[in-house]
Amino acid sequence: QVQLVESGGGLVQAGGSLRLSCSASGRTFSNYAMGWFRQAPGNEREFVGCISWFGSNFDYADSVKGRFTISRDNPKNTVYLQMNSLKPEDTGVYYCAATTTWSRQSFAYNSWGQGTQVTVSA
Repeated sequence: QVQLVESGGGLVQAGGSLRLSCSASGRTFSNYAMGWFRQAPGNEREFVGCISWFGSNFDYADSVKGRFTISRDNPKNTVYLQMNSLKPEDTGVYYCAATTTWSRQSFAYNSWGQGTQVTVSA
C-alpha cells in the first residue's frame, strides 16, 4: 500500500479558497488513481473527486464541480485539491485516498490519509 499524508486544511471565510496537498510514499505513485473524499460531522464520507494515474481524466461530485480542481505531480508524489468559492457546506474532514481502479466508491480505495480539517465560516 501507499502511505498518504494530507495538509493544507484550515479556517476560511465563505467565498475564499484553500489548496489541500496529499503526499504519497511507499509505492510507485503513478500506479494509483487518486481520490478526495470528505466527511462532515454526523454525515457519511462522501466522494469529492478523483484524478487518473497520469492526470488526464477527472471526475467530480456535482456539489463541487466548477469550484474544485484536482491535479497531481507524479515526480513529487503529490496530489492537490484546489478549492475555490468555498461554502459553509464544504466544511468537513478531507481525505485523500489511492486506488488501482477508477471509482467514486470509498470501498474501492485501499489507502487513506489521516484527513485534514476544512472549516468554512459564513
